[in-house]
Amino acid sequence: MTLRPQHLSGLEIVRDLCEGKLEGGEIGSTEITFTPGKIKGGTHIADTKTAGSVCLLMQVAMPCVLFAASPSELHFKGGTNAEMAPQIDYTLMVFKPIVEKFNFTFNCDIKKRGYYPQGGGEVVVQMSPVKELSAINLTERGTVTKIYGRAFVAGALPIKLAKDMSAAAVRCIRKEIRDLYINIQPVREPDDQAFGTGSGIIIVAETSTGCLLAGSSLGKRGKNSDKVGIEAAEILLKNLKHGGAVDDSLQDQLIIFMALAKGVSRVKSGPITLHTQTAIHFAEQLTKAKFTVTKSEEEDPSKDTYIIECQGMGMINSNL
Repeated sequence: MTLRPQHLSGLEIVRDLCEGKLEGGEIGSTEITFTPGKIKGGTHIADTKTAGSVCLLMQVAMPCVLFAASPSELHFKGGTNAEMAPQIDYTLMVFKPIVEKFNFTFNCDIKKRGYYPQGGGEVVVQMSPVKELSAINLTERGTVTKIYGRAFVAGALPIKLAKDMSAAAVRCIRKEIRDLYINIQPVREPDDQAFGTGSGIIIVAETSTGCLLAGSSLGKRGKNSDKVGIEAAEILLKNLKHGGAVDDSLQDQLIIFMALAKGVSRVKSGPITLHTQTAIHFAEQLTKAKFTVTKSEEEDPSKDTYIIECQGMGMINSNL
């Protein structure tokens, strides 16, 4: 594994947040030494200078600033809607409302959207520290009550593409879920709020118990817009099929918070992803948290669901 620009930006923001020492922090490096200091808070900028994902930078910084001495304002620059990472829309529509159940809040303001390959987006995240995090229990999926989303184009692309993505996604979901109103808004990002050209779609299903599960997809050159819409719809339907209370993308993002929280957290999910296995491995190495993953004893044997349980370490913010 060698260090990529966005990995380095992630290490640098954490170093800056806690006035730590970082050795071997060069692109292409295979070994680093990181010595943390005291987490300060304040205003910080992290710039991948590529289409590296601002959402991944946010994931790295968030657990740190929660245990800072004072509030933080973080300016993340890079890609807001990038491949191989959550889209900023996912972060706001799914990640934020669920992760705030750990008993903290944050504010995320999209200043400019940026797309592959040049990035150029910027988001500002404001967050206050907490004394400790509360455990969560996300085990009741409930029934789907509404489905909504946004299909977007930016830059040189016509709004027709967004309409096509939306229509194709709705048709695809309709085959499985007939009786629900589906509202996927086609939007053209304003030119002053987007850098470069990009397109994509995110679709969220909300349930009676407040669970949020999503499917999303990005457009790229030569990829038919109907295909983009169908891809997102199929991911959503797959997430609804496994019966978990979280979707496959949220699963691994909750692990660090479960490890830091006080008490026992339980999350019902679909099959455990490789990302989640890795996150559990490192969370256990770095904290005193203990995870167990068990196949859920469902009434319905066709459902492939698991319970991720964590006895959190109960991290206390000594700064407060």
